Amino acid sequence: MQSPTQTHHTDVYYVPSSSIWPIVGSIALLTLAAGFVLYLGKVAAGPYVMGAGVAILATMLFGWFSTVIKESLAGKYSDQVDTSFRWGMAWFIFSEVAFFSGLFGALFYVRLITLPSLGHADLVWPNFEGVWPSAGPGLNKTITPVGAWGIPALNTLILLSSGATVTWAHWGLQKGRQAQLKLGLALTVLLGALFLGLQIHEYAEAAFSIRDGIFGALFYMLTGFHGFHVLLGTVMLTIILLRAMAGHFTPDRHFAFEAVAWYWHFVDVVWLLLFVFVYWI
Repeated sequence: MQSPTQTHHTDVYYVPSSSIWPIVGSIALLTLAAGFVLYLGKVAAGPYVMGAGVAILATMLFGWFSTVIKESLAGKYSDQVDTSFRWGMAWFIFSEVAFFSGLFGALFYVRLITLPSLGHADLVWPNFEGVWPSAGPGLNKTITPVGAWGIPALNTLILLSSGATVTWAHWGLQKGRQAQLKLGLALTVLLGALFLGLQIHEYAEAAFSIRDGIFGALFYMLTGFHGFHVLLGTVMLTIILLRAMAGHFTPDRHFAFEAVAWYWHFVDVVWLLLFVFVYWI
């Protein structure tokens, strides 16, 4: 967070000035989501729109984080602000838990309740079998799901390894081993990028799209939003790596690192649930 040479105020709560970065972030998310939908719909412009969204998002993250870093290094953050940051990050992760809980809830509802009940409605949808995976009644299309023991299993190993490397980096930081911190962060960033590359390849080779009924919609919503979180986490880890190389962190003051590590571990847990309930079972 802040350099040990900076004055550390304990009696002043810093209130930042107005910023353009929230609206820039909203534009980035809208552009990225639109490009993702176009890409899944096999529209040629999709990858380019997604690329523009990623570029805007990266600009927002680096710009906003740069502002926060400058404020921190200037000694404007008190212990009370640090506590607020921790609570803010905890509530943010809780909101992400709620978000993915809604998506998993939709998955379980469709698989365990909706499809079995529709399978008995022979007069409405003749010859429809309420089994998973299914495009849904009336579509008459057989879905071939992505096998669990190919790229998904490899990506599971990659994300679990990345959780280990970021923890190893944290141990190095706590013990004042800067080389271990930087190497662990660099490995985590590389593993995150590798995960994203393999997921893009998986999408390109998939035999179905987001338009192929309830299975296609839920598959791409769950894995796509998780992939976006991996992308965001990889960008944030890159920023933390650059800060580590600049010597911004000390063993007793490094919440920025901790916040990103919390987020990354959350992403790991979500992927384990995805692997089990979307790919394997």
